[in-house]
Amino acid sequence: MPVRKKPNLLLIGIDSLRADHMSLYGYPRLTTPHMDAYAARGATFSRCYSPHIPTTPAYTSMFTGLDCFSMDVVALRHEGGLRPELRTLAETLGDAGYATTCVGFSGNPASRGFQKYLDFSGWGSWDEGRSPKAENLNEVALPELKSLAAEAEPFFLFLRHMDPHSPYLPPGPFERLFYGGDECDPNNDSLNEVYAFKPFADYFRSWFPPGCTDKEYVIAQYDGAVAYMDACLGNIFTTLTALGLDEETLVVITSDHGETLQDHNCYYDHHGLYDPTLHVPLAFVFPGKVPAGARFEDFVHQKDLAPTILQLLGVKPEQKPDGRSLVPLMKGRPRRPEPEYYLTEATWMRKHGWRTPEWKLIHALEPDFHFKPEIELYNLLQDPGEDHNLASQEPEVVAFLEARMQAHIARREEQTGRTNPIYTNVNWCERGRPFTSAQEAYDAQYIGSPAAANKLQAKELRTQRGAKKL
Repeated sequence: MPVRKKPNLLLIGIDSLRADHMSLYGYPRLTTPHMDAYAARGATFSRCYSPHIPTTPAYTSMFTGLDCFSMDVVALRHEGGLRPELRTLAETLGDAGYATTCVGFSGNPASRGFQKYLDFSGWGSWDEGRSPKAENLNEVALPELKSLAAEAEPFFLFLRHMDPHSPYLPPGPFERLFYGGDECDPNNDSLNEVYAFKPFADYFRSWFPPGCTDKEYVIAQYDGAVAYMDACLGNIFTTLTALGLDEETLVVITSDHGETLQDHNCYYDHHGLYDPTLHVPLAFVFPGKVPAGARFEDFVHQKDLAPTILQLLGVKPEQKPDGRSLVPLMKGRPRRPEPEYYLTEATWMRKHGWRTPEWKLIHALEPDFHFKPEIELYNLLQDPGEDHNLASQEPEVVAFLEARMQAHIARREEQTGRTNPIYTNVNWCERGRPFTSAQEAYDAQYIGSPAAANKLQAKELRTQRGAKKL
């Protein structure tokens, strides 16, 4: 292998992977044995949160080190690309002499700046059969990893895994790894509400087995998809070792956001500012630079990734980040905590909120299609599942958290010179104006097939090309 002056970066972004369904974080099903073993070689963070969901703002924050005010991105279907003065991780590393390749994310504004884009089939349906998403990724990624390893310059390889993202259709034997029942039991009515939810019902029928009645089967498919992807990641890790790259490569494992499954009636997706969607995995492995077997309980965020990565690689950042490097923690030095923080969402509903270690406030900015109340308040210590809305019982707490949130918004607006983008991006759902009622939102938003969902999840490739010209 050629001798490189700078270390490589392998960043593994796993779409829709909720931390609490990983054995790495104590889930009783053994869903992530390969990631568990690999992460044990480095540092794992137990409380990493993705405050700006879903995919586009989460990855933009990850790739820039910025919060929503600085990056000006809050919506899944963000329009216009990233502002030209922003610098992404791919652009910064490219300027530092890195070869940069992006696998599986070519159609999104957040992925601006890579020198090469490679794609794979990351969707599927019941009629198309089981979806070997991770094997499809490996067919593209492994040859690229070998090609990059053979060159003299350092590389940045980003892999966007899609297995935990619906449709959950893991290949055998993973589809029944965690399920031994009868998914079509006529006496089971646990999916009745799902089938009655008109905006997504046809989409679910396109990948649920015909006649499926058991929600536990669908959840087991999610877990099976995670386990299948984990097994395929084992191939990536083994190849990295076989190429002799372990000692000179920083490997980062994370996710853009989690998944709701059937929590909070959000049904197998990633909307709603609840912790299953916000809590994501984070691990760094870099022998000699990152302590092995370390686990940290500090609150950290996606904006912390870029400054941490650049410091570990020894590359000077090209812009001042809002996030802060996690390297001091890894070296046993104190780091000022950031336990309360601002939340935004513009997926199928437009909301923002404020989270502290004890409380979470969720404030809807327009009616949502789940007919949830405008204000939600949860005591995270007494009610970690966020099942009991205390907004009407604790008006003083609501007022206190709202005041802290608004003070933060005002401070960041003054610092950046821009209005909070969650206020200005009113065409987040491609309709050009806010919803006036929950019924209007319910009637207007519809996904009928995986193809339609895929189109909504990522812009056409021409959008990415247009962003490159900015």
